[in-house]
Amino acid sequence: MVWLSRRGATLQRIVRLGLACACLALVSAQAVAARVTVVLSDDSAPYQEVYQVIRAYLDDTAHDVVRLYAEEMTATSLNDARLAVAVGVRAADSLIALPNRPPVLAVLVPRAWYLKTGRVRLGDDSRRKVSAIYLDQPFGRQAQLIRLAFPEAQRVGVLLGEDQSVPVGELDEALRAQQLDLVHQVLAEDERLIMALENVLSSAELLLAVPDPRVFNRNTAQSLFLTSYRYRVPVLGYSRSLTRAGALLSLHSSPAQIGRQTAEWVRRVIQDVPVNLPPPAYPAYFSVSINQQVARSLGFTLLSEAELEKRLGGRR
Repeated sequence: MVWLSRRGATLQRIVRLGLACACLALVSAQAVAARVTVVLSDDSAPYQEVYQVIRAYLDDTAHDVVRLYAEEMTATSLNDARLAVAVGVRAADSLIALPNRPPVLAVLVPRAWYLKTGRVRLGDDSRRKVSAIYLDQPFGRQAQLIRLAFPEAQRVGVLLGEDQSVPVGELDEALRAQQLDLVHQVLAEDERLIMALENVLSSAELLLAVPDPRVFNRNTAQSLFLTSYRYRVPVLGYSRSLTRAGALLSLHSSPAQIGRQTAEWVRRVIQDVPVNLPPPAYPAYFSVSINQQVARSLGFTLLSEAELEKRLGGRR
């Protein structure tokens, strides 16, 4: 009888050990394999490029990467997702109304939108996590590029729309750190764009373009560049397309670079249950593009794109 009792106790221990191992295996599998849902604002090339880079970086993992579009989102779209990556503002907005959504990482979104709207509406419950990788470049990086490219410059001009939420104080502080003064004007609702621009250009040695649709758009860009040329004032843009359009140089992050940073974040946090996202951040990877024709026309000789990126601390 004693022998049978010991044998029964041993069997119970084996069963308990087996159950414990099974539970550990289940938890381990859950920690390793997870679904990441990438929501695109639409099917345009920049958003698709971000998705393709994320998928390529996660191909060698056990994680499942699913692509959806903002217009397709329903209450059940994210049921199996451990993390949702929203690419663009429209994609992020499509997640706001969804109940029981997972943590959200919004990328390719303006910092102003995230601070004013995104983090509040996407993180309206203490159990939900939200973060972002901004589309904007940090003011400090822009100011450093200005100093590197234009060592003799003293005054930087900026033209803003009335509803633009660019924090002028932060920009001024970043420029002052590089011994640069800010010359800025706010464009009133009924004020002519070129007149306001000329007021800025008459005092500035360089015009810093900011992504303000009231100022820089497809209808105004040509006039802005032509006016700046007439004043012999170069323009620092925020996209490669602005460099092609007439900016002397631009500081920007490509969709592929944003996608790479996103994938690195996802790989780092997806193992956690629940997911714990890092604080919002500016792009870690960036590029400098130069319009050599504009440089020759305005009489500027600049360091190469690669050298400027290197001196800015660019990561490749």
